[in-house]
Amino acid sequence: MKRKVSFGLGAAVVALGAVITTAAGPGQAPASQAPTAATPTFNKDVAPILYRNCVTCHRPGEIAPMSLLTYAESRKWAKAIRDEVADGTMPPWHADPKHGKFANDRSLTAAEKDALIKWANGGAPEGDPRDLPPAPAFVDGWQLGEPDLILQLPVDYKVPADGFVEYEYFEIPTNFTEDQWLEGLEVRPGDRSVVHHVIVSARTPKPDPRPTGIRSAPGMGIPRSQSGGEGADAAPARVRGQSLFPRPRGTGAMIGGFAPGSSILEFEAGQAILLRAGTTLVLQMHYTPNGTETTDRTKLGLFLAKEAPKAEMRMSALVNGTLHIPAGAPNYSIAAEMTTTADITLRQMLPHTHLRGKSWEYTATYPDGRTEVILAVPKYDFNWQTDYVFAEPLKLPKGTKIRAVAHYDNSAANRSNPDPKADVKWGDQTWEEMMFTSFVYSIDGVAPGTVLTRPPTGGR
Repeated sequence: MKRKVSFGLGAAVVALGAVITTAAGPGQAPASQAPTAATPTFNKDVAPILYRNCVTCHRPGEIAPMSLLTYAESRKWAKAIRDEVADGTMPPWHADPKHGKFANDRSLTAAEKDALIKWANGGAPEGDPRDLPPAPAFVDGWQLGEPDLILQLPVDYKVPADGFVEYEYFEIPTNFTEDQWLEGLEVRPGDRSVVHHVIVSARTPKPDPRPTGIRSAPGMGIPRSQSGGEGADAAPARVRGQSLFPRPRGTGAMIGGFAPGSSILEFEAGQAILLRAGTTLVLQMHYTPNGTETTDRTKLGLFLAKEAPKAEMRMSALVNGTLHIPAGAPNYSIAAEMTTTADITLRQMLPHTHLRGKSWEYTATYPDGRTEVILAVPKYDFNWQTDYVFAEPLKLPKGTKIRAVAHYDNSAANRSNPDPKADVKWGDQTWEEMMFTSFVYSIDGVAPGTVLTRPPTGGR
């Protein structure tokens, strides 16, 4: 199994990703095949950059609207590539470089940006065919290679042309006869145009009390009327959309998912998530009708470890379901907090809001009083959900507090705002809002597979 990038959920919720969509226009430079010595060429200079940073999405069958695998495909988009790279829109990466280093950083170096811009401005020459490196190999669309097990929705789900669809829940038995360790998970929507997000959870056949290592601050629960709600005041009744597969009584622990920009979960060697024998996978599917009736049959690719890992990975979420954003507020802030109840190692984080979200910042306060910003996303992009994987996992001693602050623009200046005249509360649909962060971590000093002799009292 190759090791390349990591996913995080997205647990929660997004629309189709932003990509380069500006076609080359009349002002594009002519296609010169005799570049000057200073002009980069596609084969020698541009293709290696595209292969490293772009073609995971920009290839047939993937989320981007055009392929950039060949010169012929890339040449006609030279001007768009130049413009999107110059203003930082592509490749999509939104973390502030002043805070933290990330293993999956998609941003380009200054030299790479310069090469792409000079190539486009210099006529987008092809160059010597002998300089072209081999194109990356992809296995039947699976980014992580051939899965050990492929599962899919039990039915062809019909998405209506109009209206809206409540979260649908599909249960898929794994039929595992013994415990398995999951080291990779890839979600492939059947129809990306209507699959807003997928959250995959694993439900064990019997209670399985496990260590948690974290505790969220009280009073931030999701309203009972919403998916995942437990304990907060119920929201007023509202019009319901299509709902054919309602939420089951139990969904289990989150293990991965899909959102544009994040579709795979992949750990390093010696790291994995435990799947008990008899586990049922529960898929929370969020569909967004787009004017055309269609059918979806989303697939899951499971990559299983050959032996027990050295570190057991866990997924959880930090939320504040009590959010209430006033109408017209241009920069409204909402905070959520959690505290570690054991020494943990934080691996990755995925911030999520809906259309009004504008920025995030996460601050760690350690038991010795030291404080640092561990992740900042000053220009959050709802259209591209990113799981930020720390280059060096963060060691958080017991008693460390993590404070997340999200800012929202509910004003008319936000062109994506569904209704700047309305107050906004927590809700599943994209015209509502969320304050959600999924994260992946391990508990230091706890053997993989450990079961508590009694239910936890301090964790989440």
